[in-house]
Amino acid sequence: MSTECYPISTLPHVTKLYREYLAMGEAESRLRNWYGAPPLGREWMKPVPACSHAADLADALERQVREFGASEKAVANIAKLRAGARAIVTGQQVGLLGGPLLTLHKAATAIARAKQVTATTKIEHVPVFWLATEDHDIEEVDQVSLLTKNAVETLRLGLKTNDAPVGGVGLSETVGPLLDRASELLGYAPVTELLRECYGPDNSTFASGFARLMARLFAEHGLIVMDAGGRDFHALGARALRAAIEQAEDLEAELIARSSELESAGFHAQVLVKPGASLLFLVSDVEGQPRVKTRQPLKRLSDGTWKAGSGNAARAFTTAQLLSILDETPERLSPNALLRPVFQDTILPAAAYVGGPAEVAYFAQSAVLYDRVLGRVTPILPRMSATILEPAIAAVMEQHEISLPDAFCSPEELAQRLGARAMPIEAKKKLAAAGNALEDALTAAQSYMGTLDSGLGQAAEVSASKMRYQMDRLRRLAATYELNKESSLKKHADAIALHLFPEGHPQERVIAGVWFLAAWQTAKGNSGANLIDLLVETAAGQCPGHLVIRF
Repeated sequence: MSTECYPISTLPHVTKLYREYLAMGEAESRLRNWYGAPPLGREWMKPVPACSHAADLADALERQVREFGASEKAVANIAKLRAGARAIVTGQQVGLLGGPLLTLHKAATAIARAKQVTATTKIEHVPVFWLATEDHDIEEVDQVSLLTKNAVETLRLGLKTNDAPVGGVGLSETVGPLLDRASELLGYAPVTELLRECYGPDNSTFASGFARLMARLFAEHGLIVMDAGGRDFHALGARALRAAIEQAEDLEAELIARSSELESAGFHAQVLVKPGASLLFLVSDVEGQPRVKTRQPLKRLSDGTWKAGSGNAARAFTTAQLLSILDETPERLSPNALLRPVFQDTILPAAAYVGGPAEVAYFAQSAVLYDRVLGRVTPILPRMSATILEPAIAAVMEQHEISLPDAFCSPEELAQRLGARAMPIEAKKKLAAAGNALEDALTAAQSYMGTLDSGLGQAAEVSASKMRYQMDRLRRLAATYELNKESSLKKHADAIALHLFPEGHPQERVIAGVWFLAAWQTAKGNSGANLIDLLVETAAGQCPGHLVIRF
């Protein structure tokens, strides 16, 4: 096993906000108003208040994790929470079969940071994985992408819901055929048996299948898997929900001001905050359909009342009625993306949250809610960002002297590069000499024409651009000739792009984590847990950019 750390700019489409966030140093920065301490180093390791409801939290977690098949190490970590330990928290939507590889990266990072801060501060910290079961976008979780020999294959159950919280959605009878196809694509590696155990008929929801899988994969590391969608946890987080009702107008004004601040600084707000849009959803039973829920956004009207739903189905509430719902059935009020981290940290004694680029952007806005509700801002730490290279793909890249940055492009562009590199040395020299001579001549001609007349200078610039284009075209034609002469080059380019940059996105965002567990088992002939250990060990290194992990 080996690793390499590249700058985060190696990844395409990294936002300006995320780049500046990772570059925060000890010196003052405008981002300190939004994030507090830099995400790397030790400054974020400041003690946070102990949990005032530690016993109730531990009781609720113990009841739940037993159902998830948690390890004794996870149960022991819950006992530490009961005794006053703090938490390093991360989370993810409950994607089918565990979701993309970045899910494993998040959990591994939370575990590594919990160990790090415990060793540094001598205060116990435990890793917690928060399941985003209250979201209602079924299409985002009802899919898992695996690799065939030459394509990405996305498996779906094809479920439809009426804006129900996805965690409680039952898996249909088609989960059996889906598991069969997944097993084929995973080469019947040992992890396929684990998937059947977790997503079998006794584990019939997105939440329970995902929770069991994560609990089993990270059993040796004591990861606490938590679904906060029930009454017990919502009662513990009622402070944040109450603030969203009672202080709605003030919170809205502060969020709009923060959005303006972000935009003035050259960034963009991750969540568009509109006047009247609240931070809450209302969860209700669907009439005539037992056990079916719907989750509708609450809107605050100008007269001080609230509305859930639209059209003839819309329902109106007074503030007093919403507060009554919170007191009697707190699980019916669900936080939106901006309030969710504050709600989470009202329940948990969170010392830090581990998130990806989008969550980092959310936190820039959520900070105003933290200040108002909790009186402090929980630090957010970057999850490990990594590409895993299997032996076969690594060998092809070495053969063609392709590094990771070279691979973040389309298969066609990568094939052109391989074709160019495959040209005979003499051909490369001649093309290079011609290109250099042309560039020197064009630069001199443009300069001379510009001294004669500005119009002539502009005409020379246009003509030179056309000639440079034709020179590039000659290079592409030569590279294409090599591609056509040696068909393996195109196949190699396709394979590299498929594994490292599938469908134009980094591997970690598309391909399922279980695919890499299966690949590890096939390559190493041992349990997938060893790859989990490797990810935790690698996350401890705190690469400030993007990693390459080689089997």
